[in-house]
Amino acid sequence: MLLRRLPLLAVLAVFSAGCSSDPYKSASVSGRVTLNGQPLADAEVMFQPVALEGSINPGPGSYGITDAEGRYTLKLIGKETKGAVVGKHKVRIGHHEPPGDPFDDTPKKRPKRAIQIPAKYQQPEAALEFDVPAGGTTSADFQLTS
Repeated sequence: MLLRRLPLLAVLAVFSAGCSSDPYKSASVSGRVTLNGQPLADAEVMFQPVALEGSINPGPGSYGITDAEGRYTLKLIGKETKGAVVGKHKVRIGHHEPPGDPFDDTPKKRPKRAIQIPAKYQQPEAALEFDVPAGGTTSADFQLTS
């Protein structure tokens, strides 16, 4: 009886091993951002994975908000999972815009910021890159200059 079920169990084991709710391997990523040697507070750090040749979807992007010391921890967009997809990423760093009141439709002027992040770091084609290792990292640091 067991011998008859063995092939079925083997097939089920192969299929269940290959099935996963998240096809992208992710790893924990944190670091620090400075501008001209000073910590950059309240900045958004956005990682967008670069698709491998022959692949259309490289996986979800990640983001983090820097604290007063310029430190951040990434979180996958659309998930509550900390980290980023393993592999090469384009990185953008810009000003964090906290969400406003969804019921307040009066036009708002953006406040003049004391510290301006240069536009070259905020563009989708930003020159910053980072390779997320499979084991994660706590040193995804970026030293920006004006």
